[in-house]
Parts: sequence; structure tokens; C-alpha cells
Amino acid sequence: MPLSALRHLPPTWLLAPVLGAAAVLCFAPFSLFWAAPLAWLGLFLLFERSHNPRQAAVTGGLFGLGFFLAGVSWVFVSLSVFGGMPAWLAAPATFLFCAVLALYPGLSGFLYRRWRPPAFWQRSLFFAACIAGADWLRAWLFTGFPWLALGYSQTPPSPLAGFAPVLGVFGLSFLLAWLAATLARPRLGLPLAALLALSGFGLQQIHWSEAHGPALRVALVQGNIPQEMKFDRTAFVQTLQLYRELIASHPADLTILPETALPTFVDYLPREYLDELASLARQQGGNILFGTLTGDPDGAYFNSAVSLGAAPAQVYSKQHLVPFGEFIPPGFAWFMAHAHIPMSSFSAGAGGGETLTFGSDAARYQVAVNICYEDAFGEEIIRALPAAGLLANLSNTAWFGDSLAQPQHLQIARLRALETGRPMLRATNTGMTALIDAQGQIQAQLPPFTRGVLQVEVRPHRGATPYSRSGNWGALALMLLAVVLSRIKSSRSGAALH
Repeated sequence: MPLSALRHLPPTWLLAPVLGAAAVLCFAPFSLFWAAPLAWLGLFLLFERSHNPRQAAVTGGLFGLGFFLAGVSWVFVSLSVFGGMPAWLAAPATFLFCAVLALYPGLSGFLYRRWRPPAFWQRSLFFAACIAGADWLRAWLFTGFPWLALGYSQTPPSPLAGFAPVLGVFGLSFLLAWLAATLARPRLGLPLAALLALSGFGLQQIHWSEAHGPALRVALVQGNIPQEMKFDRTAFVQTLQLYRELIASHPADLTILPETALPTFVDYLPREYLDELASLARQQGGNILFGTLTGDPDGAYFNSAVSLGAAPAQVYSKQHLVPFGEFIPPGFAWFMAHAHIPMSSFSAGAGGGETLTFGSDAARYQVAVNICYEDAFGEEIIRALPAAGLLANLSNTAWFGDSLAQPQHLQIARLRALETGRPMLRATNTGMTALIDAQGQIQAQLPPFTRGVLQVEVRPHRGATPYSRSGNWGALALMLLAVVLSRIKSSRSGAALH
């Protein structure tokens, strides 16, 4: 496409946010994975159209604003509808949150235009490094928010999903952004698209892990407790009775309840109730894992998963907390005073990489537990490998109502299964409760916003993917290599799109 043709596009201030909002269609529940290179091709062309780094930064920021307002504005639901924050404060707070996230694609635009290489092949690589680097930076800066990283769009049936066990989600972001830029020159982009698709399909034929040990009967419980009733004292007894009945009527080797399914401190639960749950589990020859709250003598309290049953009681406490939802960042107490979010001052659990062990000596298996959006952090999940044969996520996304949050979270979990070569068991309050196999495919799922128990059989896996061994270092090495290649002086000009 000639550079002069770009001047006839609609104004950037209008086109960039519309393109960003449309890019959300690449992710679940729409899952138009094939459209991702086209959307980011549009962003590449807008960066090319920019006259200076500042204009490119504004362009990237506007793209990001449209992208995040369309993709994660469900934050408003948690703040206003369930958090009790007045709408006049929740709306600008949500906008500000999305505007902060938009700084990352804005940074990509600034860096790209500031150090834009002369040759086209170099520009395509440098663009990929800028986009993937911003995704990676967003995943850890200020505790991280990696939601809607570009690579998440490529869950199966995308052939590029084959790269996930090798390079992880940020490696996928790099490959997609590189492909997007090269499509500006179809003679380069179309062969690269074919090469990546064939290579990804080939990688999908490799099973990096294998099933090991007998199949387990697993019951994943979806209580569908309305968020407004979850911490209501009058509904507390009904909640306990509901879960006891669901457990008793669905025997399993491992029964998993959602995050804070029993919404009080475990020490406050009636002792006879816990004894009854433990007895039920032992009668079934299994164990129950449920979300609850725990505390220590120093007054700290934790978002935890506790097990009861045939194995000795075990506890996992959430280590990666949600800002504002589970802890108050310094200087923001005034902001939280306008919300009514219960238990918003959790402490982070100690350790990292520990597993919960169940089964008999003849058939022992280990489970890596993660709570809520902890499964959005791949490098934290792989700490439990290779010991863990299964991944288990306990979530309560009722905070976000009937929104895009639930299918987006399920898509994130599918990437974790791919990266680790481990089945993922998801027990959620309102959805998406599911079994995901080691290839990232959804094997079974309960309809969202229904009450039920998903009974499945699953075998623990052993083995190691390249990603589980090296984490994000492979993707970072790709980005660094792309930056180095983009700085090599080329004898060819190839500088402009013409």
C-alpha cells in the first residue's frame, strides 16, 4: 500500500479507537482469531501514518482506549453494581482504569516511531517487539494486568496455538504482531502466514506431556450464588446446605468448590459441618477442595482453598492479589471508602510453587491450585511444575455479572493448559466451570449462570513443555533479537510503504 494512500484514511482520532474496539472481536466469546493480524495490521498502518513519536503515542493510546473500554469495562459492574460505588464515581474510575491500560499501546507507538528502522523487514520485526513488549510489561508492572494480551486470541482452533507450549502467550503476541505488519506487503505477509500456520499445526501434533496414573472422578461445583447474597448472613445457612447437598449427591475422587464458596473464616464454620464434609469425602474415598477465608494469629487474613477428606487437611492461600479488590494500594484508601467491597485487605500467601497432594500411595497425584485471576500469570503457574499433574482454578466472577469477563477468563485458562501441558479444572460460582485438556481444548462445560455439578474423568499428566522450563525467556529472547536485527544498517532503503 503506498504511503500516500494512508493520508486518505479517516482521521486517526476516530479510526484508532474504533479499530481498537473492533479488535475485541478477536477474543472470546467471539473468537475471531483469524482477524487478529488484520486488526493489528490496521494499528501498524496508523503508526506508519504518524509523523512523529508523539503522534504515534496518541494513536496507540486511542487504539488502546477503544480496545480496553470495549474489552474490560466490566470493571464498572464490580465497582458499581456489586461494589456499591456510586455510578458517578464508578464510571470515571472505569474510564481512568482503561485510560491507564491504554498507555501501553501508546508506549508501543512512541517507541516504534522514535526508532523506526529504514527497511520494511526491520520495521515489521520492531513493531512486533514493541507490541509484545508492551503486553509483557503490562503483565508485571504495578502487580500486572495481562488481560487481553494479543496472544490470548489464538486458542484452538487457531493453528498458531501450537506455539503456546513453546513460547507462551507473549511469544504468540510477537508472532501475531510480526505477521500483522508483514501483511502490509502481501508478498511477504501471505507466505509468512502460511509458514506460521503450517509450523503451528505441526507443533500441535507434539504431545509435550502424557497422561500418567489412573483416571480420577472429579466433581466441579457451580453454586450460582448471586453476588448480592454471597456475604448476606441470612443466606449463609442456605449456602452451606446447598453445597452439602451437591457434594453428597455427586460422589467423586476430588470435589472442587469455587472461590470463597463458604464465605467466612474456616474457623467460624460450624465444626459439625466441616466434620460432615470430611466424612462425606472419606466415604467416597476422596477429598473436597473449597474456597474460604483463613487467618493467622497476627490478624492477617487470606483468600484460601482448604481440603478435607481422605488426605490430611491442606491449605493454599492466594499469592497474587487483585489491586482494589483484595488489597488497597498505598494512597487509595479514600477511593475505597466509596465502595463496599467486603474483605478488601487480604494478605498474600507465602511461598510459591507448592502443590496439594491427594490419593493413595499407589495412585498419588499433585494439584497446583490457583485462585481467581492468578491463572493469568503463566510464569507463576509453572512454579508448581513438573510436580503437579493437574491445575485447578477456583473463581468467583459473579463480581462482573453477565459480561465478557467470564469467557475471557476461560480463554486465559486454556492458554495456561497449553503452556503447561496439564489439564485445567475450573470450579466457578457463576461460570465458566469447565474441564480443559492438556491441548487447551474444552472437554466439558456447564452453562453459565446455572446451578449444577460438572462430573468428569481426568488423568494427571507428566512431562514438560519448553515454556514450563524457560517461562517467558523464550519470548523475551525473540523480542531482543528483533530489536537487534532492526538496528542493523541495511544497504537497501526499503524505508517506506510504496
